[in-house]
Amino acid sequence: MPRFLAVAPWAIAGAFVLLLTPARAADDPVVATVDGASIHLSEVERIHSQLPEQYRAYPLQMLFPDLLDMVVDRRLAAAAARKQGLASDPEVKSTLARVEEDVLQRALLTRHIEKTLTDDALKARYEKMVADMPASELVHARHILVESEAEAKRAIEDLKKGADFAKLAEERSTGPSKSKGGDLGFFGKDEMVPEFADAAFKLKPGETTQQPVQTQFGWHVIKVEERKAAEAPSFEDSREELKAEMSRDIGISFVKDLRDKSKVERFNMDGTPMQPAKPEAPATPETPAKK
Repeated sequence: MPRFLAVAPWAIAGAFVLLLTPARAADDPVVATVDGASIHLSEVERIHSQLPEQYRAYPLQMLFPDLLDMVVDRRLAAAAARKQGLASDPEVKSTLARVEEDVLQRALLTRHIEKTLTDDALKARYEKMVADMPASELVHARHILVESEAEAKRAIEDLKKGADFAKLAEERSTGPSKSKGGDLGFFGKDEMVPEFADAAFKLKPGETTQQPVQTQFGWHVIKVEERKAAEAPSFEDSREELKAEMSRDIGISFVKDLRDKSKVERFNMDGTPMQPAKPEAPATPETPAKK
């Protein structure tokens, strides 16, 4: 494996300035010193966790020497910059102030979300999601897929004469499910191409399409075995998605509350006062709402 430091060490290292990590306990050993200042394992772990995906796939032990070099180089460069007085440079000070604001914002939101996003809150959100889910159905179907309408019509005629659907699918279907007698298992309406789904969901258990169904894959003869109500995903399966949604909503609400409690003045690009948007007049028969 090539040394990935050769890719862009300063660009990669600089991307981690804004990252937040919780404080480490006593299990955070010193892994290097730079002019007497300690570098802890957590600094190396932090960089490893934020590497591009192709590098995160490598274990920390494999990348450790390169990552440690990155931390050491960053320390050395920062120390050299301070000696040259760059910390007092107006542009550098402005950048540091922006970085500080970003870090403080992330810390504030992270702690507020962690405090607000409890298991009880997640479960309440899950229960509401389940209650709001529209009723949906699944069908268990088989199909025979052939290349021409004529072949599909012959299969339908043979089924009318008493041929076994599963056996006919094994003999004639060109689809990957032929080895299972055309069995597709249970599926929802949005899991199949529209033409196939529309035809399947019109059938009752035991019924077969009386006309061939054409899709981009060919011509189908469909038989529905069962129908059942779709079950809601479990709480555990939904946890991460719900957590992400709630984190976003909590953060937006928190920032909005900060705005509402503060005096904020906005100006145009030329510095003139920005006029607040006028509320839209309610719709009437003479003045319908804008679309």
